Amino acid sequence: MARLQSNIQTGSADFRRHYAHNRKLAAELHERQHAARHVRPQKDVERLAKQGKMMPRERVEKLLDPATPFLEFSTLAANMAYGGEAPGASCITGIGMVQGREVIICAHDASIKGGAWYPLSVKKIVRCLEIAIENRLPVIHLCDSAGGFLPLQSELFPDKHMAGRMFRHQCVLSELGVKQLALVFGHCTAGGAYIPALSDYSVIVRGTGAVFLGGPPLVKAATGEIVTADELGGCDLHTQVSGTCDYPASSEDEAIAIGREIVAQWQRPQKWAAQQDAPEDPYYDPDELYGIIPDDIKRSFEMREVIARLVDGSRFHEYQPAYGTTLVCGYANLWGYKVGILANNGVLFNDSALKGAHFIELCNQNDTPLVFLQNITGYMVGREYEAAGISKDGAKMIMAQVGSHVPKFTVMCHGSFGAGNYGMCGRAYDGRLLFAWPNHQIGVMGGEQAAKTLAEVKLKQLERQGREVDQATLDAVYDETLEAYQHQLSAYYSTSELWDDGILDPVDTRNALGVSISAALNAPLGDQGYGVFRF
Repeated sequence: MARLQSNIQTGSADFRRHYAHNRKLAAELHERQHAARHVRPQKDVERLAKQGKMMPRERVEKLLDPATPFLEFSTLAANMAYGGEAPGASCITGIGMVQGREVIICAHDASIKGGAWYPLSVKKIVRCLEIAIENRLPVIHLCDSAGGFLPLQSELFPDKHMAGRMFRHQCVLSELGVKQLALVFGHCTAGGAYIPALSDYSVIVRGTGAVFLGGPPLVKAATGEIVTADELGGCDLHTQVSGTCDYPASSEDEAIAIGREIVAQWQRPQKWAAQQDAPEDPYYDPDELYGIIPDDIKRSFEMREVIARLVDGSRFHEYQPAYGTTLVCGYANLWGYKVGILANNGVLFNDSALKGAHFIELCNQNDTPLVFLQNITGYMVGREYEAAGISKDGAKMIMAQVGSHVPKFTVMCHGSFGAGNYGMCGRAYDGRLLFAWPNHQIGVMGGEQAAKTLAEVKLKQLERQGREVDQATLDAVYDETLEAYQHQLSAYYSTSELWDDGILDPVDTRNALGVSISAALNAPLGDQGYGVFRF
């Protein structure tokens, strides 16, 4: 494959301005991530230490193989919810290496209200188990949770994708033959008791670990029985009497050591044979991504310059380079893995939608994973394009994308608006993993377009009512809509609601995709099948 030719002038005023802007965004991202991961009230740190417990991230670090990567999901989940009192949505999830095997780790964070599950905690745990199912990854649960956060129980218990979905997903993993290990460091209360009960293996720490459907206060209220947590569901009861747990441990260190020994017994999965060559660093420095991405969401940029700083050797075989030029399609290697890339270079017209649909079909024919790099304002609108069948052609692209049997990965590089989000494998389209950059914005349309649209609707409403058009009223509608949209469009709002699997510093994108693709190869390819393409 030929190396892409970069036309970036690193000494230009635009590059320097963009670089400074995006480095500032990256610095803010790292500050927020650090706070979510490590900043806790001292009383909570002391409480865990008094109980003889490690901090949750210390447990994860000791469980993982030394000097191996950990791809954490949704570090900033719930960062704009619950008054900021549930950083990371009270749990840690991600892909890591244990005894040379790729696993999903799900660790409760007892430094936040005893590890109680908020609604977004449940959503985050459900999502990580979904990733385990899609990629056939074993799961290690690090259990230390007070159960559901009762004041918000109506938002975390009754519906299809709420807390019950966690245990349903555990059952699906078992049905698929995907192994699960529970390390019980603290309480597994109420529904949380099913995590070790549904796992294939479980280790429980004497003195602090406990598993029960109802804790001592509930048992006393329901039956009048007075019993301690250890008597009700402690280590000796469950390893010597009930058989709910398999291995007793005298300390957290011992529990982790036993857990690592258990994982060492697991059969290594047979990955499907994706095309792969020796990895090679990009020819162009990924640090230059900071200077390529504009400081204005409305400004376009050349997506080939981004591709050149992500893929091996900056080499790219472009498909149909002269046709449908607002969508860049082609083959590259990423950490040695052959991938098909679809990247936006403008609005999606009829020809670019058709080109994308055809290229997706070719990648499926070739068993080549798909990477979508989003910067999209949507499909083109207007009488001319509707007459040419833009809805029909956009539907072809969506149909091809949904019918894919190869793994799909998405990176939100800039804007993601309208139905273009759908064709480019947005959250609703079952990509294996979806990441965003800190400059990313997402919405049904841009903030200014929404504000102008609603102001126009208000104007028509006043005219129909025969009322005098008040410019101050229209301005107020515009300003209120724009302010609300700007808040909800931001990458931090999006990741707070778990509309992505985490915000990446742009320079970390290549590594994140490499880990993701490797993990995806654990799941066998499905059968390719498409519905009806409207011609």
